[in-house]
Amino acid sequence: MDFLQLTDKTILVAGVANRKSVAYQIGKLLEESGADVIYSVRSEARRESTRKLLGDRPIYVCDVEQQDQIDRLRNDVLRDRSELHGLVHSIAFADYSTGWLPFHETPRAAFLQAVDVSCFSLIALSNAFRDVINRDAGSVVTISISTTRMAAENYGYMAPVKAALDSSLCFLAKSFSKFSSIRFNAVCPGLLKTSASAGIPGYVDSYLYAEQATLRGEAVQVSEAANAAAFLLSPRSSGINAQGIVIDAGMETNYFDSRIVDGVMSAKPPT
Repeated sequence: MDFLQLTDKTILVAGVANRKSVAYQIGKLLEESGADVIYSVRSEARRESTRKLLGDRPIYVCDVEQQDQIDRLRNDVLRDRSELHGLVHSIAFADYSTGWLPFHETPRAAFLQAVDVSCFSLIALSNAFRDVINRDAGSVVTISISTTRMAAENYGYMAPVKAALDSSLCFLAKSFSKFSSIRFNAVCPGLLKTSASAGIPGYVDSYLYAEQATLRGEAVQVSEAANAAAFLLSPRSSGINAQGIVIDAGMETNYFDSRIVDGVMSAKPPT
């Protein structure tokens, strides 16, 4: 049974980096569901490195910091496909090259670049493809995080950037509703084991803690985020719009788990 009803639907997946990336897992699942998946990566070098993963699938190059490249991507896609039924935005970047800094010392240039690449690119891509995405049943899905209210020190300024992303998808859904039924939603996973996350200072310790905090005692898998994205791209989720679907294995309900509390208290020096 074709539950997701994605057979022969054309979906553009932007942001594949490697086998561990969320975008790659989403594309793989969509292909298994019969979709016609095309890809966009940030550079020619990335296209060459992902070619071994994606084979002969169409791979376009688009640096989302450059509007002319976004426009070229739209034109290239229209050259090869008559329309899109879905767009996956799995693009984020933060410059941690200076190491961890307190939030109040966030470099202006780094913050603004992160907003441009991780948030504004969703707006720019959506606008560029507004006449390409099927107006009656199109779906745009971005990848956010499970919460932007937790001030994780090592994640730093990317949480406010993701908060801007979450807000932007709501405004996009409202704006596009004036002329279409295109939906905008986000998959909001807990901590994932990806190559991109490995570049965040102290991420491994946070990941291991998050794994303990889940109700099942097992971390969220990239494939689980991909499953949610595929559902949001499908007609089966037609009633869901302007939403962020949290995929955290119950972590947000379990911060006071007795195992975690006992571990912290037993390690606490006597006063």
